[in-house]
Amino acid sequence: MPAKLLSLLLELLSVLLFIYALGSWFPSFRRSKFYALLEQLFEPLLEPIRRVVRPVNGVDFSPLVLLIILVLVKRALG
Repeated sequence: MPAKLLSLLLELLSVLLFIYALGSWFPSFRRSKFYALLEQLFEPLLEPIRRVVRPVNGVDFSPLVLLIILVLVKRALG
């Protein structure tokens, strides 16, 4: 049961990360309280990735890298 709960949590984090990444394209969404909450959640996870994976032509790939990490952890859980 704990593995299933962790898997569900990772799925939720993946969806929220996707919303966070897409939301960065919309200035009105970036000013919302929900986006601020997502920013507090994900920026501490994204910052170390950004130190390794630099933006390419202004495109930040750190959310994609974090998403891949979340998927791999979820798969490792079975």
